[in-house]
Formats: sequence, C-alpha cells, structure tokens
Amino acid sequence: MKLACVQADVAFGDPAANAAFAAAKIRELGAQGVELTVFPEAFLTGYCVDDADDARRIALPRLGTAAANGQTDAALAAVQRAAEESDVLAVVGFAEIEGDALYNSAVLFEPGRDPRYYRKTHLPELGYDHHVTIGDRLEVLDTRLGRIGILICFDIRPPEAMRVLALQGAELVVLPTNWPEGAQAAAELFGPVRAAESRVWYAACDRVGTENGVTFIGMSQIVTPDGVRLGMLGAEPGVLVADIDLADARRKRVTRVAGKYEHTVFASRRPELYGPLVEPVGDR
Repeated sequence: MKLACVQADVAFGDPAANAAFAAAKIRELGAQGVELTVFPEAFLTGYCVDDADDARRIALPRLGTAAANGQTDAALAAVQRAAEESDVLAVVGFAEIEGDALYNSAVLFEPGRDPRYYRKTHLPELGYDHHVTIGDRLEVLDTRLGRIGILICFDIRPPEAMRVLALQGAELVVLPTNWPEGAQAAAELFGPVRAAESRVWYAACDRVGTENGVTFIGMSQIVTPDGVRLGMLGAEPGVLVADIDLADARRKRVTRVAGKYEHTVFASRRPELYGPLVEPVGDR
C-alpha cells in the first residue's frame, strides 16, 4: 500500500480554503499511485481557539447534517468528492459540532462507502480540546486496503489506546495530530514505541506554522511494526510517502534467532495482573 502524510499549515476558521488544498493534494497524490492520504488534526477548521464561542464558531457538522452556528458540510463534501474521483482513501481532522456538543474528530473517506468518523478519546488541556465532549469508542475500520485504526494527537500518550486497537486487529494506526512546541517527546518517542510494542504500522501527520500564537513542530512520520521510522519530515510543509506491507503487522511472533531469541506480542501478556489499568485514579 502506498501511504502519504500531508504536513501543511492551516487557514484558521476557513474550511473552504483548507478543503480546497486537501482536495488538490488528494488528486495530485492519487495520480502518483497513493492509496491512502492522511491530513493533520483539525485540518479543515484550525484548533487554537480562545474560548468556547470561538470553538463553536469554527466547528463543522458531519456530512448530511446542518449546524446552528451557520457552518455547513461543504468542506467535508469537497474532500469526499476528491477522494471518490481519485479513488483514494483519505483521513482528515476537523472540529465537529453536533447539536450543542463539540468534538475533536477525524473522518475516513473511502470511495464507494459512507464516511466513518472517530472522536478523540483522550484530551489535553489545550486549545479546542478545552471545550469538547470526549469520545467514547475505539474501533478498527475494515477497508479495502486493510484494517485501520484512527487516534488523534494526545491519544498516543497513554499506551492503552494503541494496544486496544491492536488487540482488535488493527494493522495500521493513523494519527492526525497538532503537536505544538514542547511536544517533541510525543513525536520522537511515543509513536515508535507504540508501534513496536503492538507490532502495528503507525503514521503520524502533524501540521506546521503558527496559529493564534501557537507554533507547531511538524515531524510527521511513518513507522514500521518494528518501531523503525521509514521517514520523518522537519518543521516545514511537505509530503511523506512510503510503501508499506500491512502483512508485517499480522506477524505477532518475533523470531530474532530461531529457538534462542523469540517472543510473542500478545500471547506473552498477563491480563490477570492488569486490573489497576482500568481502575479510576482521580486527578493525578
């Protein structure tokens, strides 16, 4: 499978401009044989809001619905149309509004299928995430390319989210993200470790530029199930493309030296010891 991460700046509060950029990239990359294109977190809308009113003002409704804030689904429709016409799968992040609730969401467009959505399940105390309702589902999406899980930004920090997706059979986990200055550890460490500990492919797509005083670091990357980066971008706009074989993620037994140095990813687990992982701990 040929996978692309599109690292780009975002026009804050201008979904039409962001959607036009995304649609053009999907068409360009599709012509080059790319089968899945990933864009950053909140790409269609921007992220760095000052208050709840700003958060509500920029949020978009899902396709086929209307929003009381005056926003329409036109930006999502434009990206879906490009994916359909180019026969390319695409994942793009956006600030979502549904009724009175806001969510930090990503949508997967797959030609010939209804859009599928993911809502961020782990929240930092930052920007748009100050004002959203937390997502309540981790699921793997069956696609024509393979089994794909979606996480968003801070979701990569707790180890449980990636592991749950891997236990459900994810072969690739994509992470639309907005890593600001100070989040280098997330880019440098967490992704490769999460990929290696569950043996899944991992693709993180960050944005760049400065938005309302916050500067983003880029460092989009594609990582093998062994935790090895196939490539990583810097802090400038760019596109990272790699050919990946999802079959590598289905091999959960690792043999370094046959009969002498082997291990299993899941069979070696001890779930009976892990009760504290799901016990509430309060604000600490």
